[in-house]
Amino acid sequence: MHDALFQPLKMGALEARNRIFMAPLTRGRAADPMFVPNEMMGTYYKQRSGAGMILTEATGISREGLGWPSAPGIWSDEQVEAWKPIVEGVHAEGGMIVMQLWHMGRIVHSTFLDGNPPVSASATQAPGEAHTPKGRFPYDVAREMTHDDIKRTLEDYRKAAENAKKAGFDGVQLHAANGYLIDQFLRDGTNLRTDEYGGSPENRTRFLREALEVLIDVWGKDRVGVRLSPNGDSQGTDDSNPPATFGAAAKVVEELGLAFLELRQPGPDGTFGRTDVPKQDALIRSIYSGPLILNSDYTPEEADADVTSGRADAISFGRPYISNPDLEKRIAAGAHINPNKDVPKSWYFPIAEGYIDYPTLEEEQAETAA
Repeated sequence: MHDALFQPLKMGALEARNRIFMAPLTRGRAADPMFVPNEMMGTYYKQRSGAGMILTEATGISREGLGWPSAPGIWSDEQVEAWKPIVEGVHAEGGMIVMQLWHMGRIVHSTFLDGNPPVSASATQAPGEAHTPKGRFPYDVAREMTHDDIKRTLEDYRKAAENAKKAGFDGVQLHAANGYLIDQFLRDGTNLRTDEYGGSPENRTRFLREALEVLIDVWGKDRVGVRLSPNGDSQGTDDSNPPATFGAAAKVVEELGLAFLELRQPGPDGTFGRTDVPKQDALIRSIYSGPLILNSDYTPEEADADVTSGRADAISFGRPYISNPDLEKRIAAGAHINPNKDVPKSWYFPIAEGYIDYPTLEEEQAETAA
């Protein structure tokens, strides 16, 4: 079934064996307080290695950029060494795994920064509350990044990219979506700057371009991708003209010749943004000529239709991969897809339950037969 989803796809130097990708999913299982990956994470990713490409959970490029309890990082030698067996496990199963590089910007609470404010494009404050080891607190007002801050952060991206290469990953993806640092620079609701990083859509894409150029310098353009999300009100990052902003961003991606672009679109339940912002994939498709990966709460039938029509080259599935480690096999067999244990404890707490205890289709069938 769904033959289009099981065709190989070449993305620069990356070759996916199918077009059912695993989207980045924050799961909060790394070891605190040093944000170090662990053996349980190795089991989790190995279980899902049948995906055409695994995009890892968002991974912090620096202590300053990571403000989520038990999320992994990639800035220290200890983290690099802990990632190595995870990558090797996926490769042993014939899988491909790309690391998503993350700086949260103003979403990092001062609790993670020894009481210092987080940084962002401008001195703004995210709505809502931050999730910290000490409880939930209102977000802090961010400090506007100076030019020196920007240069320093670009070097953090460089080191993280180099460390991802040392760990054995197949490539890297820049997280430029969902209201985090790069997105805070892109949108005029959070970027209030009057220098060369603010104002016009082209200026607001400058930091995006510079970060991608750093990653390309380390990896080559044929192993670098990016994630964008032109939806509305993503963690308080809004934009008055999404087509202008994300058309400019797509132009950057096209000019740099990236291996792939993953687009998180507004889903039917409003996840990661308002649904009244029109989907921008047609606009981006008209500008970016490389492989386009769409992510928008797809069913297998919808995914097959959009790949068959050419609307997308691949589909990244998020929550279905939580509860279905062999999602691609279930889609191929036309089998049922298990629902999630839809509670934050199973999504984000550092426990095995709701993480590595979901059965494969083969295991379910064996249990039924017994």
